[in-house]
Amino acid sequence: MNTRNILITGILLVIGIAIIYTITGTESEEFYQETIQKERERQYKFLKYGMDSPLTDKQKSDFQELEYYPIDPSYKVRAKMVPVEDRKMLELPMTDGTVEKYLKHSFAEFELNGQKISLLLLQAAKESDKRNFFLAFADATSGEETYGGGRYLNLRQDGKNSITIDFNLAYNPYCAYNPDYACPLPPKENILEIPVLAGEKDYKKE
Repeated sequence: MNTRNILITGILLVIGIAIIYTITGTESEEFYQETIQKERERQYKFLKYGMDSPLTDKQKSDFQELEYYPIDPSYKVRAKMVPVEDRKMLELPMTDGTVEKYLKHSFAEFELNGQKISLLLLQAAKESDKRNFFLAFADATSGEETYGGGRYLNLRQDGKNSITIDFNLAYNPYCAYNPDYACPLPPKENILEIPVLAGEKDYKKE
């Protein structure tokens, strides 16, 4: 089974997305909408034409579009980073039954739709840039409108003790498109009871 890690591709996008966050913090809502839409178009082109795309040749041929929730600026939040008291490596289960190691780094604390939320920020064991983080989460839409194994965000710390989280950029792991890939499952700390109506919806296989 091909167990290629989706983070390899995701990390390459972190710097670009961080720039998006910086720009959209001061620009108009129209510009923000355009920026998110461009990122979605980039994701489509990667899946459709990319050499490292998880789609098979047959899937690429049939692939027409990705489904998303409407872009909603309220799902872009500023979170306080609270360090984990006893930082240690976490063996995160993969979809194929294996495990992959991540550092339990910080909790991102914020409010979303009037509710206080705390999500665990992870760092890949081999991550060289200590401002890059991985967030895997599941919510009330998982297994319904979104992929049952959860969705991902690649984040970059943009403040001394804070980080921007934009759920409009939430994307599916490779295994949502192709079961030959093994992907990390969200830790128990990141399983939300509320729906996150933002980001990518489940991939509909033809």
